[in-house]
Amino acid sequence: MPKTLHEIPRERPATPLLDRIENPAALRHLSEAELETLADELRHYLLFTVGQTGGHFGAGLGVIELTVALHYVFDTPKDRLVWDVGHQAYPHKILTGRRERMGTLRQKDGIAAFPRRSESEYDTFGVGHSSTSISAALGMAIAARLQGIKRKSVAIIGDGALTAGMAFEALNHAPDVEADMLVVLNDNDMSISRNVGGLSNYLARILSSRTYQTMREGGKKVLSKLPGAWEIARRTEEAAKGMLVPGVLFEELGWNYIGPVDGHDLPTLIATLRNLRDAKGPQFLHVITKKGKGFSAAEADPIGYHAITKLEPADAAPKKSSGPKYSNIFGDWLCDMAAQDIKLVGITPAMKEGSDLIRFSEQYPDRYFDVAIAEQHAVTLAAGMACEGAKPVVAIYSTFLQRAYDQLIHDVAVQNLDVLFAIDRAGLVGEDGPTHAGSFDLSYLRCIPGMVIMTPSDENEMRRMLTTGYRYEGPAAVRYPRGSGPNAVLEPGLEPLEIGRGVLRRQGQRVAFLAFGVQLAQAMQVAEGLDASVADMRFVKPLDETLVRQLAETHDLLVTVEENSIMGGAGSAVSEFLARENVIKPILHLGLPDYYVEHAKPNEMLAECGLDAASIERAVRTRMEQLDLLVEVPALVSNHP
Repeated sequence: MPKTLHEIPRERPATPLLDRIENPAALRHLSEAELETLADELRHYLLFTVGQTGGHFGAGLGVIELTVALHYVFDTPKDRLVWDVGHQAYPHKILTGRRERMGTLRQKDGIAAFPRRSESEYDTFGVGHSSTSISAALGMAIAARLQGIKRKSVAIIGDGALTAGMAFEALNHAPDVEADMLVVLNDNDMSISRNVGGLSNYLARILSSRTYQTMREGGKKVLSKLPGAWEIARRTEEAAKGMLVPGVLFEELGWNYIGPVDGHDLPTLIATLRNLRDAKGPQFLHVITKKGKGFSAAEADPIGYHAITKLEPADAAPKKSSGPKYSNIFGDWLCDMAAQDIKLVGITPAMKEGSDLIRFSEQYPDRYFDVAIAEQHAVTLAAGMACEGAKPVVAIYSTFLQRAYDQLIHDVAVQNLDVLFAIDRAGLVGEDGPTHAGSFDLSYLRCIPGMVIMTPSDENEMRRMLTTGYRYEGPAAVRYPRGSGPNAVLEPGLEPLEIGRGVLRRQGQRVAFLAFGVQLAQAMQVAEGLDASVADMRFVKPLDETLVRQLAETHDLLVTVEENSIMGGAGSAVSEFLARENVIKPILHLGLPDYYVEHAKPNEMLAECGLDAASIERAVRTRMEQLDLLVEVPALVSNHP
């Protein structure tokens, strides 16, 4: 087994047993003795394929044995497996008929990074956000019962995903409806228990066995006829189990807790799952796995190897270095502002690395709060802090802020609390696809009274906007994309912008571009060929109405450009203003279309949405022709690929 990325094979490994498995039905024809070999081949194949494409890495390696055991014991796809969050699902994809397509993972027209119902009947529930599996599996179990269908629903949830309130809402509900379902907790961080070994594996087999369950149910029937006897017996059983296993919480919620068991011990997994397959009521199996299992570098650094990029050939030319990422600009700004203001606190829902709060967490540990995967709590926590005079900055991905929309309105905006939202991954995000795209934040933020919403066009603008939002007395948001900017020169200090004021970056004629965010660069490129004006609007709310009116009065066509849904976005704000002012002016809105843009490379996605320079120029020239505005102006970018 390779130990470092450099040792991952570039050539497909020999996997003779795995090659025979076209679907889980074929897997179930193997003997249990053959499953160890299959798991070993599956781990080698996963290492190879992710090395070829890039993608989520450590979680898949950690669930090889668990995935094999689940498909071996349960009659999939009749029995429903619901993966949470989906980082774990690569081995599942390989075993369910997509082995030879793994080379297309996360590529345009290839298979998705997460389970997709449209991709395979074995992907029973689409998922990109975490903590949905128990609710979905519970819904499936109830629907099956209502239809008289005998099948098992199984939710496989990671210990990180279990930190979200939604998971506990489902855990609380399932016993109330006596659902026949199984939750498998994939505990790969030892965050719940370290009690793993021969004794716990033995207890799991005993407690999940049919003999024990039959004795338990029989005893319940007998003792229930004696006043208080069954309650005493139940509490005694829970106390005994609580001394040996950490499942008292789940037992109190009404689940039959089994575990913890070694998630890499195939015989124990299979025996335990078989016992639980036919058990009635809500069953909870606690499995301990090692993230990155079989790849020592990932085992030692599970966070760093959560995902990897595509491995380039050894003789590949080195990639050109780019400027800092927008998340890095945010991380540096946060530390700089914290040094000036002791009231600043930083909050993130389990995105310390992604949002670059690493240095802040080290320099200001008492002012740093990672609330785990709990976006709703993160926002209301910030609201509570703001009530008492703190200055909270919530670092959150655009797609994850959607999960806390009620808290954003009800707990922050209605009370006009002083909270800054640093919204990362705004717009298209590339290979992770539509579940992770920040396509809607301008639309869902713009309708909230009192919000200040800013869209930086480069790194320096972003830094100044963060200061602006921080000093604004009320809710404010700065939304910025994934990746690096144009490497703009950063001005020293922490100077804010005048709220609601855009900047005219280029003076031209006939056509005026109103750019909201990083598409300013494409607008400037196209404007050179059309001799058009370009405004860096900066603020979506409050809109620079003076600038919009000026451009409408002096130009024949307005073109709004944004990496957000056209419906309800920044362009809509411009049209609404012009309509309110009774200004009739041709306007072209360019942005994200009214469908989910599938995973691809960022430049491919921009081209599909008409937001690369060539597409923008074509769209503008077409509209100019329709308006009879186009004169003989040579194309600057439309003839280039």
